[in-house]
Amino acid sequence: MGQKRTRREFLQQTAAAGVGFWVAAGLTPSESRSALEKLSFAGIGVGGKGSSDIDQAGSLGDVVAICDIDDQRLEAKAKKFPNAQKFNDFREMLDKLGKKIDAVTVSTPDHTHAVASIMAMKMGKHVYCQKPLTHSVFEARMMREVARQNKVCTQMGNQGTAHNGLRRAVELIRGGVIGPVHEVHVWTNRPVWPQSPQIRSRPKPSPVPKHVHWDEWIGPAPMRPYSNAYHPFKWRGWWDFGTGALGDMGCHTANMAFMALKLEYPIAVSAENEPLNPETYPGWATVTLEFPSRGDMPPVKFYWYEGRKNGEKNLPPAKYFYGKKPPGSGSLLVGEKGVLYSPNDYGGSYVLLPEEKFKDVDLSKIPESLPRNGGGDLGMKREWVEAIKNNKPHIAMSNFDYASLLTEAILLGNVAMRVGKRFQWDGPNLKSPDVPEVAQYIKRPYRKGWSL
Repeated sequence: MGQKRTRREFLQQTAAAGVGFWVAAGLTPSESRSALEKLSFAGIGVGGKGSSDIDQAGSLGDVVAICDIDDQRLEAKAKKFPNAQKFNDFREMLDKLGKKIDAVTVSTPDHTHAVASIMAMKMGKHVYCQKPLTHSVFEARMMREVARQNKVCTQMGNQGTAHNGLRRAVELIRGGVIGPVHEVHVWTNRPVWPQSPQIRSRPKPSPVPKHVHWDEWIGPAPMRPYSNAYHPFKWRGWWDFGTGALGDMGCHTANMAFMALKLEYPIAVSAENEPLNPETYPGWATVTLEFPSRGDMPPVKFYWYEGRKNGEKNLPPAKYFYGKKPPGSGSLLVGEKGVLYSPNDYGGSYVLLPEEKFKDVDLSKIPESLPRNGGGDLGMKREWVEAIKNNKPHIAMSNFDYASLLTEAILLGNVAMRVGKRFQWDGPNLKSPDVPEVAQYIKRPYRKGWSL
């Protein structure tokens, strides 16, 4: 509020000088007011990735509140933002400080992304939420709908979107440099946390540390006793809390291909994986998403590879690498003229294969059509703030209109692992017309007090 008073005083002072100030600055009064306005941010989850998320948001405005279930992480962040009010429960924070908050960052474990984000958006708050956008397919759909209904500006934290290399790769694919694309292959070095086959059952309960607020950490998930097998990082491999390797990295490594090929709803999904246990994601899996034609783009089969199968890293067919050694993570877009190969998590770098075929191709003939960013993780926040200040949600390229479609598709792979058979998918209606057991994995129950 202090920032707003300062702004009013400034406008009153400059008004006396007439419009000369605005003209000299090359701005209209309305544009200058937008530029001068400081946003008030709140951080939900301020440890781990949340630490840099709220720090970066804070460099673009004022941090008025911070929330974390871990007092040690909360106190550490309070040293950087001593004027921010501290909370352990984001519901209490939003209830008490709603009028003082313009926007929030949500950097919690996957299972609380949607509950926190949707509550904030329903209050008219702009939201930056870490990938994957949600824990379930239904939640991803809700995120898109609530963002639209409340006309807020959003961004998902898959920072590869800000890479100019990714944006150029999108332009090249759409420009036909490798011809029509029929296959996409994406692989990851995940999991890098404990899950199957090392873990197949729940750990023994242990006392809750004094600095951990366990009820708030559990949030909407079914209650279970505390164990350090979940907090602070190892939750990713558990069905109730994380989204496994696919959820963790799919919104990064599949992002470039998904954007370039204008993918939306798959029409069929299947998975091959090791036998499941009721607690954790499998040690390896290969997922297939089948997408229909889109305009003049042909149907696409999208393949995802994770974990180690029979002791070997699960990878795409060797022929698509043209002799190159696969790195830990990457993607391959297979077109009729060749392959675009990206050897990293974010699609920010690439090479056209076979190289000798493309060495004389003039890529400059394919024009730039996307805005450039190049700011990485901070660039994502800047783009989000620009969208907020201009009231133009589309400026943020990973806004929830786009990010929710990407997340829905990615999380359907986890559904296929659990169902154990190929199923057809009616995306607009969120249902499978041929395998009814799919429904139980699309939407989950919520613990009392934590519903959407």
